[in-house]
Amino acid sequence: MAALFMKKSSKAELETFYPIRPECKEDIPKTRFKLRAGKTLSARRWQAAFSEEGHLDIAKVLRRIQRGGVHPSIKGVVWEFLLGCYDPNSTYEERNTLRQHRREQYYSWKAECQKMVPVIGSGKFITAAIITDNGQPMEESTDEDMRDNGIMSTSSINSDKKVIQWKLLLHQIGLDVVRTDRALVFYESEANQAKLWDILSVYAWLNNDIGYVQGMNDICSPMVILLYDEADAFWCFERAMRRLRENFRCSSSSIGVQAQLGTLSQIIKAIDPKLHQHLEDLDGGEYLFAFRMLMVLFRREFSFVDALYLWELMWAMEYNPNIFSLYERAIAGSDTSTAAEVDDKVLKQCGKFERKNVKTGCTDSHSALAVFLVASVLETKNKKLLKEAKGLDDVVQILGDITGNLDAKKACNEALKIHKKYLKKTQKT
Repeated sequence: MAALFMKKSSKAELETFYPIRPECKEDIPKTRFKLRAGKTLSARRWQAAFSEEGHLDIAKVLRRIQRGGVHPSIKGVVWEFLLGCYDPNSTYEERNTLRQHRREQYYSWKAECQKMVPVIGSGKFITAAIITDNGQPMEESTDEDMRDNGIMSTSSINSDKKVIQWKLLLHQIGLDVVRTDRALVFYESEANQAKLWDILSVYAWLNNDIGYVQGMNDICSPMVILLYDEADAFWCFERAMRRLRENFRCSSSSIGVQAQLGTLSQIIKAIDPKLHQHLEDLDGGEYLFAFRMLMVLFRREFSFVDALYLWELMWAMEYNPNIFSLYERAIAGSDTSTAAEVDDKVLKQCGKFERKNVKTGCTDSHSALAVFLVASVLETKNKKLLKEAKGLDDVVQILGDITGNLDAKKACNEALKIHKKYLKKTQKT
């Protein structure tokens, strides 16, 4: 009876954090994640992991996350550490100073963007193009309504190539924002949609080499929901993009995620040559059917709650305590004389997946845990693919069946086994 009550209360509690619009409940994948006392990282356990000054026992936190994920009430602040926004060895005071500095930095960038397009920061966003390809204002944008919404800047349009390139992206971001996590009550609010649009617009302005690519909205959305302050959500997204940005780098001849697809091909070839050959025979040797899984980290294959659970499991398993200093170039010291001494300490603070990489000296950035996760999905469907897939459409359909039926923790553990197996094979050769 108590177990049944726990089950019900866990589900009800999750629904209070991420309420679903009643009309969408039937259409979304079912949620498998459950809050488990003694396994899930709770707010109490999280607080207890800090010393008086604010140093975080990250090894203890990682162990807990890898066992049962993070309670929704603290997800946002935990993610900030998992993604390298903060150094676990920093104090409360140091983090508060850094947080304040980052907020000021973000809002000054946002003000810069607002000067060019006043609708930014207004609580509204756009879904129609505001300029032509050569930088001229769209004729329909000059009417009274558009002016009232602050879309048109009073200053003459800047013909600078970077500005034009950026302004051309803004309506595309808006169109994607409208489609983002529509089943959640959170996005019934235009102000919340505008917050997502603002963050993506500022990011695209600062990173014009990548700009904005569809899928970034799916990565950013949870940060907007989990972190109340827009600037904090921006930095969390910025850190997530540090590890994912190459996936979004597209050129006329290649897609960014291609390198990871190439690694996936090598992994399956090494651990399951029969399946690899079968996919080759079906013209699927480039593994393009796995494109979406890698691009948006399984957002489509899981319910919203399960996707967040999967991400924090992956980030905890991939965690390396040096990521903060790697990201904060200015803070990273050049003295490596103590490197040998801290090896063991660093190893203890690494997640399961990263520890294996550090021990074996594997530094291939295309071998993210997500790639092994896709490999684990293919392995679970191995028999079905070999028996029933007569063409690429069949492969896509068989893999489509996993939507809502994947167990995040099981999939991650399978991915770790495949990673271990793959390292063994490749080290022999």
